[in-house]
Amino acid sequence: MTLKIHIEDGAPPYEQVRAQISEQARSGVLPVGYRLPTVRGLAESLGLAANTVAKAYRALEADGVIETRGRNGTFVAAADSAAAREAAAAAQAYAERVRRLGLTEDDALAAARDALRSAYGER
Repeated sequence: MTLKIHIEDGAPPYEQVRAQISEQARSGVLPVGYRLPTVRGLAESLGLAANTVAKAYRALEADGVIETRGRNGTFVAAADSAAAREAAAAAQAYAERVRRLGLTEDDALAAARDALRSAYGER
């Protein structure tokens, strides 16, 4: 894993760390299951404060890019499982919202189908 922090860039260092790890995970440079350095180890190698790297790791974990397995370390997460988890959470929130609005199941499904057709460019 290669990361470069550019102080003159204007972007906060934690955001640079987050963006670079995210891009490398998405592109496959960091494969699923790749063990990331510890927060302290990465901070030391980049010349950053440990809190800066910890903030980036928290953001990456919230995005589903990485997963922490307790004392075993932090690893690149499977993108598909993260996307599936996020989709399931969004579907659950949608179901709860349309129920509160009083829509029937058929009406809620029709609205979801219309939104999906629109998002995927179908008629």
